[in-house]
Amino acid sequence: MDDKKNEDYAIKMPEIEMRNFNGRASPTQRDPFLGSTKSTRSSAHHHLGLANITNSPPISILAYCAASISMTVTNKYCVSGKNWNLNFFYLAVQSLVCIVAIILCKQAGLITNLAPFDSKKARTWFPISLLLVGMIYTSTKALQFLSVPVYTIFKNLTIIVIAYGEVLWFGGSVTASALFSFGLMVLSSVVAAWADIQHALYGQAEISGSDAALALSTLNAGYAWMGMNVFCTAAYVLSMRKVIKKMNFKDWDTMFYNNLLTIPVLFLCSFIFENWTHENIAQNFPVESRNSLMVGFVYSGLATIFISYCSAWCIRVTSSTTYSMVGAINKLPIAVFGLIFFAAPVTFGSVSAILIGFISGLVYAWAKVRQTQMAKMQLPTQQPVMSASSQSSRDASSA
Repeated sequence: MDDKKNEDYAIKMPEIEMRNFNGRASPTQRDPFLGSTKSTRSSAHHHLGLANITNSPPISILAYCAASISMTVTNKYCVSGKNWNLNFFYLAVQSLVCIVAIILCKQAGLITNLAPFDSKKARTWFPISLLLVGMIYTSTKALQFLSVPVYTIFKNLTIIVIAYGEVLWFGGSVTASALFSFGLMVLSSVVAAWADIQHALYGQAEISGSDAALALSTLNAGYAWMGMNVFCTAAYVLSMRKVIKKMNFKDWDTMFYNNLLTIPVLFLCSFIFENWTHENIAQNFPVESRNSLMVGFVYSGLATIFISYCSAWCIRVTSSTTYSMVGAINKLPIAVFGLIFFAAPVTFGSVSAILIGFISGLVYAWAKVRQTQMAKMQLPTQQPVMSASSQSSRDASSA
């Protein structure tokens, strides 16, 4: 995830043992010479049903899509209030809920590979957490000003920046198919922006000049925050890829340190830069929506774990290829749910942009799969070039 906030470029998350929630071995792992009792048979049926669910590819795909869609919709709902201006506070609560959930899961035995807190590792990882703060803050600000479909379309541009960042710093490569998908991503973003601007200026017959100017300034602010988010996300992902090898982090360690180290930074930024007067708090949390906002805050923190777990689950029972394709296909329902829940304008331009962005994601996923398959089919004729991950490991060992 993201590894959080529904970012599509996070490290694949938790290596959770698929076992009974009470930590016991399944009946098939017990002594076969023990006699079967009625309770044992009942327990066996229960565990067999659970195993069928946890090893079902369709269920894992649906769970990942549901977690991803619900996370985006929840984030949009929480930050789209008319007078909302407490984004730092929202993200701090989100991280706090995630940390509490991880600690409770560890104590319950559901997480078995989370290492104890190490202050030295925390100091080394802290700059990465600062980049994460920039990424998630600009993400919520962009989502606050832009519709969910437009936000989803523009998020594809991050793939381009990351890809060329890997070319520059990790010796990666960009194939012709990937380059074609990048062109489609840029085209979908241009069409989406054009459709948004046209709707803001001419979408409503009764719109006045001042209202059109306000709508246009809102869109411009959203595009500016989206542009910053693209580069913040790329910086975070590329930097984490370099440092994570040196830290020898497991998946749960990455999530734990990311959320733990961002909590004080986010709360501090909230108290310094955000308005904590009684009047502003009342405007941000109106009585009629206060309870639903609190539920959204809690769910957004838990959804961070849900997305990470479902990502690992989907990869485990399907394949990384299927997971990539699901991630590309999932852009379409996210955009559709944005149209449904938040009354985003449905025009020829917006629908065309969604379809072009959807196709670009499929083309990019296919290009990556084809590149991987071609690399496996080639016979080595010379000493192979060291991969980015191997280079990172060598740099870590020599540091």
